[in-house]
Amino acid sequence: MTSTVHLDQDTVSAIEAVLVDTPVKTGLPNTTYTSDDFIAVEQERVFARNWAGIGFGKDVPNVGDAYPVHLNGQPLLIVRDTKKEVRVFHNVCSHRGAILVEEPRNCKRIIKCPYHAWCYDLAGKLRHTPCVGGPDTDTHEDVDMANYGLKEVRSHVFMDVVFVNLSGDAEAFEDQHRKLMNRWSEFVSVPLFHGGENSTNEFTLNTNWKLAVENFCEAYHLPWVHPALNTYSRLEDHENIVEYGAYAGQRSNVYQPQLSRDGSHFPEVPGLTEQWNTGAEYIALFPNVLLMVHKDHYGAVLIQPDGPTKTHERMELYYYQEGCAGSDYEMLRRSNQSTWRTVFAEDVDIVESMQRGRASGGFKGGVLTPVMDTPTHCFHAWMATALLNDGEPAKASMAAE
Repeated sequence: MTSTVHLDQDTVSAIEAVLVDTPVKTGLPNTTYTSDDFIAVEQERVFARNWAGIGFGKDVPNVGDAYPVHLNGQPLLIVRDTKKEVRVFHNVCSHRGAILVEEPRNCKRIIKCPYHAWCYDLAGKLRHTPCVGGPDTDTHEDVDMANYGLKEVRSHVFMDVVFVNLSGDAEAFEDQHRKLMNRWSEFVSVPLFHGGENSTNEFTLNTNWKLAVENFCEAYHLPWVHPALNTYSRLEDHENIVEYGAYAGQRSNVYQPQLSRDGSHFPEVPGLTEQWNTGAEYIALFPNVLLMVHKDHYGAVLIQPDGPTKTHERMELYYYQEGCAGSDYEMLRRSNQSTWRTVFAEDVDIVESMQRGRASGGFKGGVLTPVMDTPTHCFHAWMATALLNDGEPAKASMAAE
């Protein structure tokens, strides 16, 4: 895949500085957070060439469900096909490019274009072209329907997150993310049950999407941004998770959920090893998916860029037994939803503050210290490699330190 976008030399030099092997490292330059022109670079080199999150399997629970989404302006459509598999298509009619599905709905077994009524099945095959040969003539010898189906996008569902690789040339998802799958082997095959309407949180932040990812990666800010959380889950109770070329985050070693006064709790995954008795992990899977595993629930957050200075966050919470989605657990679900909403809301002001700080000519990428800021540098190194890699999917550029 040949690159169609280019970076000026000053920006290239600033990005290359991220990969210089010194104890104290620098971060990405301001222009990568503020420039409208830079969005096109990220679209091609970061989001199209790698596995990016766009939605959830729970968005299309039934055969025929269609859920429209955007990935950096690209209109896409998540569909549940007749084999109950999730598929993703470009959400445009092959005829004249009209958007096929504007709002989530069940299409039965036919996706019908609202413009000229061309119809596609759930596998994307073109099945009906009304009046294409003239009034009352639905075929034409020069219009071979086999050539004009929907354009399918390479996709993969992992822990209910729907990932896509727009370019089609990234490594297989299982290969690219084998290390995380091995790390979380006790969770990846456990059935997940979404908690319903009281298990979703959404935020819109006036900040670049990368700052939202960076903030999630590290626990360094806990004492000052999350003082209540820090009373029982202190900075010293956390450790960094750093896997160069793949993911970064943090681990808590004192996870003990307190969601009700009577001590009620959600069922836990049976048979977990001892490390999960009080352990929980929070990992950013690059570029734009935040994942959270606990013994009693799981969460995923999509980070969705909207230009250089706005970001949408969508959090979904899941449980490990179907009954957890019922009325018996409603109050616990509401408490869990509220807890996570509070934690993420506390981050908004400081993350937006960092975005405003990117307007400063006195800030040149920041200071990434060798102990507390390694998860952030891990993400910056991955980004730098993707941005500098002219024409190929991102690969690991540094060994774990």
